Amino acid sequence: MLTGFRPTGPMHIGHWFGNVMNLVRLQEDHEAFYFLADWHMLTTHYDRTEELPENVRTLALDLVAAGVDPNRVTFYRQSDVKEVAELTLLLGMITPLGWLERVPTYKERLRDMAERDVANFGLLGYPVLQTVDITIVKGELIPVGEDQVSHVELTRELVRRFNRHYGDVLVEPRALLSNAPSVPGSDGRKMSKSLDNTIDVRDDEATIRRKVRSFITDPMKVRLGDPGRPDICPIFALHRLFSQDIYEWTRENCSTGALPCVDCKTNLADRIVAYYAPFRDRREELERTPGVAEKILADGREKVGPVVEETMKAVRTAMNLA
Repeated sequence: MLTGFRPTGPMHIGHWFGNVMNLVRLQEDHEAFYFLADWHMLTTHYDRTEELPENVRTLALDLVAAGVDPNRVTFYRQSDVKEVAELTLLLGMITPLGWLERVPTYKERLRDMAERDVANFGLLGYPVLQTVDITIVKGELIPVGEDQVSHVELTRELVRRFNRHYGDVLVEPRALLSNAPSVPGSDGRKMSKSLDNTIDVRDDEATIRRKVRSFITDPMKVRLGDPGRPDICPIFALHRLFSQDIYEWTRENCSTGALPCVDCKTNLADRIVAYYAPFRDRREELERTPGVAEKILADGREKVGPVVEETMKAVRTAMNLA
């Protein structure tokens, strides 16, 4: 099993429930490869590389504090595996341009980041790099939500195309479907660092409360007593994740208008603060250990090296490049 994390900034609640908690569970039963995708970060943040070293370090510590076990999984940095760049070049030679232009995520990124100049070769070609991330470690299972199955299918098509030309060399992966929730951000859209609408898991109590207060709610619920529509409210969607003790009570009292939005937000903030307190304690302990992130990633590079070299030896031989 393989998955990656782009180090573009702090881990937020969307990452936590959308991916991280699932991977902490899956590492118990699978041979897992987890990597920090710093080259993928460059597709949209190529002009912010000064942030990259600290983003990599902090994300590594965040994941370990969340429960990723470096002794159980192979946990490494993408750019430490130079063979990834070589295989991306080789696989790119046989990738039809039309396949890349049809990827919905490319157009979505251009739309969502219209204020930035991200219409570049790297963003267009990221599915090739993604395919290499998977195949270079012989990835078989890729944890995704239903909206990302098409990404894995493109990887499968590229692998089949390569194998038709050069023989059965690369492993064809399949999607490992998860029922991870889509977590809304403060503006009602999917929580995303690029949209600046997140609550970060390392935020302190005051920051969490300020961010929760900034969330939009039902626009039809203006005054106390106005009936609300909890199923369209981002705050209520977060209550589903953090507030099982008052979830149905919140639904009922929002629907009748008895629960003011400000009180609903306070209840949510209380529970988010309490939920992440143990994580923050573990994170602070790791932060006090000098060089721990660097050692974890160096160990991961040593572990992934033999797997990668075995794949590349087979690829070079098949392509008559050995």
